[in-house]
Amino acid sequence: MFENLTDKLQRVFKNLRGQGKLSAEHLDAALGGLREAMLDADVNVAVVDEILQRIGEKALGAEVLLTLSPDQHVVKIVRDELGFLLGDQSKPRFASRPPSVWMLVGLQGSGKTTTTGKLAKWLASTGHRPLVVSTDVYRPAAREQLAQVAKAIGLPCWAATGMDKPLDIVRGAIRESKLSASDVVLVDTAGRLHIDDELMAELQMLKRELQPAEILFIADAMIGQDAVRSAGEFHKRLGLTGVVLTKLDGDARGGAALSIRKVTGAPVKFVGIGEKYDAIEPFYPDRIVSRILGMGDVMTLIEKAEQHIDQKKAAELARKLRHDDFTLEDFRDQLAQLKKMGPLEQVMGMLPKVGPFANIPRDTQVDEKRLKHVEAIINSMTAEERDDHSLIDGKRRKRIARGSGTSVQQVNEVLRQYMTMRKMIKQYGAAAARGKLRGLGKFSGM
Repeated sequence: MFENLTDKLQRVFKNLRGQGKLSAEHLDAALGGLREAMLDADVNVAVVDEILQRIGEKALGAEVLLTLSPDQHVVKIVRDELGFLLGDQSKPRFASRPPSVWMLVGLQGSGKTTTTGKLAKWLASTGHRPLVVSTDVYRPAAREQLAQVAKAIGLPCWAATGMDKPLDIVRGAIRESKLSASDVVLVDTAGRLHIDDELMAELQMLKRELQPAEILFIADAMIGQDAVRSAGEFHKRLGLTGVVLTKLDGDARGGAALSIRKVTGAPVKFVGIGEKYDAIEPFYPDRIVSRILGMGDVMTLIEKAEQHIDQKKAAELARKLRHDDFTLEDFRDQLAQLKKMGPLEQVMGMLPKVGPFANIPRDTQVDEKRLKHVEAIINSMTAEERDDHSLIDGKRRKRIARGSGTSVQQVNEVLRQYMTMRKMIKQYGAAAARGKLRGLGKFSGM
């Protein structure tokens, strides 16, 4: 999502490299580049003006550290200001006595029902016992849709059979939560425009009745500043406690994520990163800033690795890396492990764009079918060939292509990819040995 913004910021910082001193002229050029990059990313204009003013004041007003070059100095200030803009991580809120109520509000079509299911699944994974309920009595089959979502994730849904008033529905849901020992009730409300006074009054009535611990605005990140403006209006009427940005894995320009806290006063608490029901995660501002600046998101990558990577295989691979013994079989096994971590373009997007990772290809689209071809090709090799790729001559390549149902060109491509990864891993090992990649020790198995 932040790819274009990251690339433009990288060009701005690159232009500052090699300068012996940060002059006013250099800073003006950098600020112009930053302004263009953020406006192109659809960041709110007022937010851009404010942040650039603060960056300019700090860059010229502060004494440059002797250990920092001009580009590093500006990067540090930009990082600090983006962090200030996004604020600290805002953790989910729960009532002192269960059940806690989370109201989900927003425009029609923003993804409230799907997000309700995602949040319920996330809550269950963290030890809670969620119950979902829909008060959308206006959209045909809206409540049935939520029931199907709940069935898909294996969690309870209060059907409110025979009820057609939102207030009666939520009262019934609260009673059911106490009977079933559910500690969080997620209320999926009807989608509406903020100018619809009748429906907004309904939300205010539900708020008075439920006293929710969270009122979460579900914002489609793909619609940019429109989502920010809508969130601001909902905040005025309801007092939002947080925002959930959906479709953060899409090709939106990222401006909504950077603007929404400043404009609305409500922090982003969760982000949707895919279509599956487990594709949601808490929003970590510092990690987003790191990704925007091209420094990757290694902490999230480590967490994903810890969840999905076989620790025994990781330890064995780490041993092989130390002895420069990375084989085609290891290559195949690592691809299989990476696939468990989610879409590969997301995984690649978490790697830094610096050091030994700088030249890794980062295609926006990864063809999963090609990965199956890679596995088929490697599986068609003999154990000796997988252990020593130098044995694979022209004759063997033809045999491997026939056995895997692919072409010799595809076999050659797999071997080239393997050699590239082998070279990258060797560079990583050398950098880690020199201490340039501190903090990535847990990631060595990758």
